[in-house]
Amino acid sequence: MPPLEFLSDPEWRRSVLTDGFGKGFWGFLLVAVLTGIACYAIRGPEAFFHALERDGRLLLGLMPRVVVALSIAALIWFLLPRDKVSALVGKESGLKGLLVATAAGTVTPGGPSSAYALLAVLAGSGADRGAMVAYITAWATLGLQRILVWDVPFMGPEFAFLRVLVSLPLPIIAGLIARRLPFELRVKDADGQKTEARA
Repeated sequence: MPPLEFLSDPEWRRSVLTDGFGKGFWGFLLVAVLTGIACYAIRGPEAFFHALERDGRLLLGLMPRVVVALSIAALIWFLLPRDKVSALVGKESGLKGLLVATAAGTVTPGGPSSAYALLAVLAGSGADRGAMVAYITAWATLGLQRILVWDVPFMGPEFAFLRVLVSLPLPIIAGLIARRLPFELRVKDADGQKTEARA
């Protein structure tokens, strides 16, 4: 099969439109168009085109990061041994799984495009919901890049140390709470089918 033959497959194009551009995308697009029309009507064409130009520059700056982050997540998806990941952060991993997920979230670099892509890899590899919540909470509160780039330069090492010390138990607490909540967590697998995540 030629490398780009899938582009002519109507089923593939339909799945890209439904999965890649779901209801959320179209909802945000509608809000963007409506606010653009409001900006044009209220502030005039000069403000509208100025905002459009700045948005275009922001989009061009973000696209390479998103592509690299998703490429890394795809590589990790193929390289990770799923049975070992499931043993580390799966349903039976207990407190050790939350600690492993917290450590992984702490050292995950970059913004949401990398963290959430890796979170999806964890979900597909058999991580339970407590570990996934611990991972993303650790990334948001204990991320090393935040400490080195923002906390220490802007607020000083004393503040950074105090903030990290106070935040240390948060991912574990969040993971334990997530395991106890009586909700079903459904995550899309590689085929786009929704499956129940591990409790």
